[in-house]
Amino acid sequence: MLRVMFRAVITACALSLGAPAWSCDIALVLAVDVSGSVDRDEYRIQMDGLAEALRDPSVADALLVGGAAIAVVQWTGTTRQALSVPWTEVTAPNDLDTLARRIEAVPREWRNYSTAIGEALSFSLTQFETAPVCARRVIDISGDGLSNEGVPPTQIHAQLVDLDVTVNALVIEGAEPDLTAYFRENVISGAGAFVITANSYEDYPDRMRRKLLREVSKPVSGRVIPLTGKPM
Repeated sequence: MLRVMFRAVITACALSLGAPAWSCDIALVLAVDVSGSVDRDEYRIQMDGLAEALRDPSVADALLVGGAAIAVVQWTGTTRQALSVPWTEVTAPNDLDTLARRIEAVPREWRNYSTAIGEALSFSLTQFETAPVCARRVIDISGDGLSNEGVPPTQIHAQLVDLDVTVNALVIEGAEPDLTAYFRENVISGAGAFVITANSYEDYPDRMRRKLLREVSKPVSGRVIPLTGKPM
């Protein structure tokens, strides 16, 4: 009887204190290129590669230990960007499995349009308006071509810096000469920003796994700046 009463008291105390607040290390936008240079099979490789990378044990462990919120964007021409998977908080292994399955099921929005990287960055940046509060904000953009429409990506860099958003890139080489150098000089932004290169779409799943592991394993910076531009 005393044991039952003791357990009841402990349960009541726990409920009164509430569950520990969720801590989020990284808010991550995965921005996927669906421009005309990406065929049906290459689109499938990208989406399946993202899902596979999120299921990788090392990536999953890092996401769960640090806490993460992830959203997925498709992008192509100037007026064609879409939030395909809204912000998903990663707090348990089931969250990652659900997110991976949602990514695998995402239909392609467009097929035959240009490559507007600056517009993709701008659209991805606005997604942080509704993101959970996390220590770091990162846009993870993948692409296989030069920006050929809309605002040049370099014109978005000042906004990214003001809001403390880092841009990393996964480049798929093949369609353009030395695309990695272009992304390094014109697309990535922020302290510690980096480019990882896939020599073909066949390399994409492995390179995405490496890229995510590098991003989510980075130490927490401890500084969050809201979209007002004022430090929190």
